[in-house]
Amino acid sequence: MFDHAYGSYMKYAYPADELMPLSCRGRVRGQEPNRGDIDDSLGKFSLTLIDTLDTLVVLNKLDEFEDAVRKAVKDVRLDNDVVVSVFETNIRVLGGLLGAHVMADLLHQRGDRMQWYRDELLHMAKELGHRLLPAFNTTSGLPYPKVNLRYGVQNPNSRTGTESDTCTACAGTMILEFAALSRMSGESVFEEHARKAMDVLWERRQRGSDLVGTVINIHNGEWVRRDSGVGAGIDSYYEYLMKAYILLGDNVFLERFNTHYSAIMKYISQPPLLLNVHMHNPTVSVRSWMDSLLAFFPGLQVLRGDLKPAIETHEMLYQVTKQIFFNPVVHWGQHLLRPEFAESTYYLYKATGDPYYLRVGQSIVEKLNAYARVPCGFAAVQDVRTGAHEDRMDSFFLAEMFKYLYLLFSEKSELPIDIDDYIFTTEAHLLPVSLSTTQPPCQEEDLFTHSCPSMETLFPNNPSFAKTIRDSYKYLTGVGRAFRPLPVRCVQSQRVFDFRVESAMEPRFNSCEHKGVYRVKLVAEVSQTPEEEEVVPHVVQLISPPFLGRTVLTAGPAKFGMDLSKQEHGVKGSIVKASPYTACGPIDNAAELKGCIALVLRGDCMFAAKARRLQEAGAIGVIFIDHREGSNSEETPLFQMVGDGDSTEDITLALVFLFSREGAVLTAALEEHHNVDVLLLPKEKQLGHEKPVGMNIKFRLAEEGELEEGPAGRPTLELVLEKEEVLLEEEELRGQRQSQQRQQFCTKATENDRTEPCSADSSQALNSGPDANP
Repeated sequence: MFDHAYGSYMKYAYPADELMPLSCRGRVRGQEPNRGDIDDSLGKFSLTLIDTLDTLVVLNKLDEFEDAVRKAVKDVRLDNDVVVSVFETNIRVLGGLLGAHVMADLLHQRGDRMQWYRDELLHMAKELGHRLLPAFNTTSGLPYPKVNLRYGVQNPNSRTGTESDTCTACAGTMILEFAALSRMSGESVFEEHARKAMDVLWERRQRGSDLVGTVINIHNGEWVRRDSGVGAGIDSYYEYLMKAYILLGDNVFLERFNTHYSAIMKYISQPPLLLNVHMHNPTVSVRSWMDSLLAFFPGLQVLRGDLKPAIETHEMLYQVTKQIFFNPVVHWGQHLLRPEFAESTYYLYKATGDPYYLRVGQSIVEKLNAYARVPCGFAAVQDVRTGAHEDRMDSFFLAEMFKYLYLLFSEKSELPIDIDDYIFTTEAHLLPVSLSTTQPPCQEEDLFTHSCPSMETLFPNNPSFAKTIRDSYKYLTGVGRAFRPLPVRCVQSQRVFDFRVESAMEPRFNSCEHKGVYRVKLVAEVSQTPEEEEVVPHVVQLISPPFLGRTVLTAGPAKFGMDLSKQEHGVKGSIVKASPYTACGPIDNAAELKGCIALVLRGDCMFAAKARRLQEAGAIGVIFIDHREGSNSEETPLFQMVGDGDSTEDITLALVFLFSREGAVLTAALEEHHNVDVLLLPKEKQLGHEKPVGMNIKFRLAEEGELEEGPAGRPTLELVLEKEEVLLEEEELRGQRQSQQRQQFCTKATENDRTEPCSADSSQALNSGPDANP
C-alpha cells in the first residue's frame, strides 16, 4: 500500500507538494482552485516528500530513503514567496526534516550507507526555523497563525500579519520541533520562543477549572472561543505537554499535563464520550458531538498510563467505523484518510498485547484498500454515504498512517531502528529521547508519576483485561444485540444513519431509575437522509445585467436561519466575497458585507459559526460554496445544512449551499462583472418559473348552428370531427360497452335476493329494444 501511494506521488506529482490521486498529477498552489485555509499547508517545498522521509526508514526502505534525501537536498527551496500555516509547516516540514536528519545521521554513523551526508537536512531545518521565527513577534509571545516564508509577517510584501487570533493547538504545538532544533543546532532561540508560547497558554488557563479554550487572541492573550475539549483546536497542546516531558525531561511539562489531565477526566471525559464544555463553567456542555481528531486521545492516555478510559473511547470509535467506512471528519460525512484512530490502535496493542487490536488494524487496512485506493494512489472519501472520492491525498497519510500500521503489525526485531528510543511528534516524526538534558529521580512512593508507563509492569499481557472493558461498549451504537448497561452508567443507543458521534447530554430517567442515561448516535452536518425528509431545492438566481434571471444555480437549503419558503419574493442582494474566505476568523471586510450576501468557502469551521460572524458583520444572506473540487448538483444529492448542536435561533439571515461547480459559475461572474445581484429563494418561486395551471373542462356536443348564434367574443374551444370519424367512434364505443356488459353480473330480483350470472337470453336482451342504438 505504501509503495502504491509513495510511488504514485513520485511518478505523477513530485516535486509538487501533494498528489491529486484522481487527476494523476501534482497539486501546485496557485495552479489549482483555491481551497482556502487548507492550502496554507502548501509552500512549494515538496511537502509530501519531506513528510515521508522517516517513514521510508521505519519501513526499511533505506535505498529509497537515501535517494529521497538527495532529492530533498538538491531540489527543495524554503524561501518561496508564499504564505503558509505556522502550525502545519512546523509539524510537517520542520518535523519531517528533523526526523529525517536523525535517521540519516544514524545510518551515517553505522557506516554502511549515507556516507556522503553532512547534516544537510539539519541546515535546512535551521533555515526553516528562522523563517518561522517572525511569527513569534507579538506582544504576548503567542505566534501568528501564518507567515510568509520569504518576507515574514510585518513586511509590506508579506500579505499576512493582520490576523489577531490563533488556535490553542496552533500555538501550543511547537515545543517538540523547536526544542529539538535548538538542541541539535545549538541555537537556543527556537526553544525559548516555543516555551514562551506554552507558558502563556498555561497562564491563561481558567484557574477554577484548569481548562483552556479553543481560540486565543495573540496580542492580548484573551480567549476568543471558550469551549474546551480534546479535539480540533486543542488536541496537540495536551499531547505536547506530555511528550515535551518525555523528550526533554522537564518536570514543568509533566506537572502542567497532570493538572490539565485531572480537569479533562473530571469535566470532559464521560466514558466512552469526550465532551466539549465551557472552560469557565465546565458542567455545561457546549456541543453535543465529537470530532474525529480526538481519536488520538486514547493513545495519549496509554502514554499517561490510564488504560481503562482509553479502551472505552477507542471501542466506541471502532463501533462507529464498523457502521461507516472510517471515522469521518467533523461536520460532514467526509474522510480525509486521517491516521488518529490507527495511532491509538497501535498504542493500545503495544500496551495490552491483545490481538483484538490487530484485527482492528486489519479492518483499517481492508477499508482503505476497498474504499480509498484508486489507480494513482489513495483518495480521500468525499462522502462516506456514497463512497465518492475527493482529489486529495494529504501528506500526513504517508507520514502517519503507514507508519502506525506498519509498526502495529511488525515485531521490534524486524525494524531497522529501536523504536523505543524515539518519541513520535503529532505528525509521527521521530525525535530521540536522548535529547533530554535532565533525568528526574524515580520516586518510589509514586512509581508512575515521573516515568513513562512500562507495558510489562503496568499492563501485563492479559487480553481479558481489555476485553472485559470493551464488552461493556461493544454495542453502544446500536448494531448487534441490545446494549446491556453498566452498573454505574446506563447508555441508551439509537441508530441514526449519520456521521459524527453525538451525545445528547440531557439526563433521562427510565429503567436506569436515577442514573443518567446518555444517548449515543451518529450524526453529521449533512444529517438529512432521503427516507426521513425531502430536501426542497433552492436556487441562486443571477438577476443583474447581463444575466437578467437567465442564470439559475441549484442550491441546498439550511435547517436554520431564515425560512426562504415563507418569503414571497426571496432575498435579494449584491454578492461580496468574505475575507477570510472561510469566515472562520474575524471578518476583515465587514463594511463591504453590510447589507449584502456573503460568499463563503465551506470548511475549517461549522456552518453556524460562519453564519454568526457574517450576521454580526451585517450580511443579509450567505452562500456557502463547497471546497471539494468538481462537486455538483447533478451528481451529488442535495442536503440541508444543520447547525452546530447548539441553539441556532439567533441566526436569522438567509443561507444556501452551492456545490463547487455551481459556485465556480457564481465566483466567475463576480470576477468578470464586479457587481452581481442575486435572488435566494426556493426553486419553485424563481423568476420566470410559472407553475402549470390545472383546470377542469366540460365538453358537450354543440347543436348545429349553436356556435354561430352564441354571444360575440365569448371564449370557446371548438373540436371538429369529420362525420366518418364520428361514426367510427360510435361503433368502437358500442362494441366496448357491449363487451363490458357481457362480463358483468346481472342482479335478478328474487324472493331470496340472490345474484345470478346473466344467461345467454339476458345478454341478448341487452342489445334489444327501441333504445339499442345510442
